[in-house]
Amino acid sequence: MTLFLDEVGELPADTQIMLLRVLQEREFERVGGSGPVRVNVRVIAATNRNLEAAVANGMFRADLFYRLNLFPLEVPALRERGADIPLLVEYFVHRFSHRAGKKIRALSKQTAALLQAYDWPGNIRELQNVIERAVIIADSDTLAIDERWLGGRPPAASSVVSPPAATLATHEKQVIEAALRDSKGRVSGPFGAAARLGVPSSTLESKIKALKIDKRRFKSA
Repeated sequence: MTLFLDEVGELPADTQIMLLRVLQEREFERVGGSGPVRVNVRVIAATNRNLEAAVANGMFRADLFYRLNLFPLEVPALRERGADIPLLVEYFVHRFSHRAGKKIRALSKQTAALLQAYDWPGNIRELQNVIERAVIIADSDTLAIDERWLGGRPPAASSVVSPPAATLATHEKQVIEAALRDSKGRVSGPFGAAARLGVPSSTLESKIKALKIDKRRFKSA
């Protein structure tokens, strides 16, 4: 079983102690239980805080930090991954339109430009909320967003500076190949590379194809 802990840096001290015991002893006790329960779980933790600084300030346990820091993966902010925006938009549109019973076939040109130019201070959560809102109120098969939804700040395309595409692609390729190596070339499933990276398997498959990664060579790695 895989357990994903979001914003692990916000855990209170007593919860940090309990989590550390589970990771070290691989067991826990139910409230009102008569004894320990053995578990076999893989923990994936995420945070936007600097945990090393939190450890230095006494806000996060050092022993828990080193337990969790077995395979660290730094994910750049969405504003630094402009190439990922179309893929994420496609995924969210499909997800929310299916839930709402609607068929969204395209984005308006203005919407596509706004989504690409905006700097997304709220990262993927903000993008997800904007797309969900647009799908809910959509009355045609073309998705459109209101510019005022984007933090009240009209984006200026000319002021958005993207990192060199080659550098970003190289970093993404290294991260994906590392995850494929650890998952023996498997993309989907609880132990696949997508679960390790915390992204939908369809999104990862698209990235693998775009970056021309041969996932078959990791099956015997």
